[in-house]
Amino acid sequence: MADLYETLGVSREASADEIKKSYRKLARELHPDVNPDPAVQDRFKEITAAYEVLSDPNKRQNYDQGGQGFNGFGNANFGFGDIMDAFFGGGGNSRGPRPRMRHGQDALIRVDIELAEACFGTDRELNVETAILCTQCSGSGCANGSNPKTCEICRGKGETQQVTRSFIGQVLTSRPCAACQGFGSTIPTPCGECAGDGRVRSKRSLDIKIPAGVESGNRIQMSGQGEVGPGGGPAGDLYVEIDVADHDFLVREGNDLHVSVSVPMTGAALGSKVKIETLDGEIEIEIKPGTQSGSVLPIRGKGITKLRGSGRGDLFAHIDVLIPNKLSKKEEDLLHQFAEARGDKANSGEVKQRHETGFFGKFHEAFRNRK
Repeated sequence: MADLYETLGVSREASADEIKKSYRKLARELHPDVNPDPAVQDRFKEITAAYEVLSDPNKRQNYDQGGQGFNGFGNANFGFGDIMDAFFGGGGNSRGPRPRMRHGQDALIRVDIELAEACFGTDRELNVETAILCTQCSGSGCANGSNPKTCEICRGKGETQQVTRSFIGQVLTSRPCAACQGFGSTIPTPCGECAGDGRVRSKRSLDIKIPAGVESGNRIQMSGQGEVGPGGGPAGDLYVEIDVADHDFLVREGNDLHVSVSVPMTGAALGSKVKIETLDGEIEIEIKPGTQSGSVLPIRGKGITKLRGSGRGDLFAHIDVLIPNKLSKKEEDLLHQFAEARGDKANSGEVKQRHETGFFGKFHEAFRNRK
């Protein structure tokens, strides 16, 4: 048996493109329509068989490892139609008619939910417009009592063949039959409801359970709830994409929530208790004496339900100490007395060290990370 690489005139290290280019060149020279010599036809079969093996990565690997590429010409399955179709626009082998019943497309809809619904889960009724099976003809596309008729042009093959002349000579090309659109049959009396498509547009309601812990961009797959295929084919899937609306004061970060809590200067200095709203309702948090602006108080288990796993994230209360921007004469006098009692000096301040935390430290860290 001849070496397949030698048959195509390429080295064993040749790339797929080099193999394809070499075969294409030889095929143009040896095609039976160009050169009817029987010896040349055998040579054409030989390069075609070699190309079938070397163009397929798995077959080529098997051949390189000592496997058998092909068993001569008489019993070889050349894939002649596929190869001719790739290079010359059509093949010698008929592909047959395409089925009228085909798989339906997937559908996508978006659902808006509130943050609380994302946290705890919810049930929704969806109203969707999609393609459903035509009940009048049960998907056949034919009017009552009628059936598809074999196409008179292609005689049920679904394609027509034509001999054309090209720079390599006469080439046989196959194309889908224009009369039946490649189905191999026509519908003389189409269904009046679906016009022969086997499906109609309709609105329907679907109940969906949205699990706790979802976030914007998550998709829920509903198998078989998409569009019914042409000819009453199997329906595709319906994908429901979640869009969680922004909350008025809660900010989500993964499974955690953040909230900004304003506290009067006196409450931060002396300590206080503040009521805040959460997804679970109103709770009370304790502001310890001396709490600074920017302090963060963690509230465990008051965040978002974890979509995968168990439990919930946390809620973080970010304290914002309110400094009055306008004081009465009495308030000014009291603050001056307070400053004197503490020994605070007017027009004084302190530059924090780089290792200290706080706003400046966060600012510096963010600036450094941008470099």
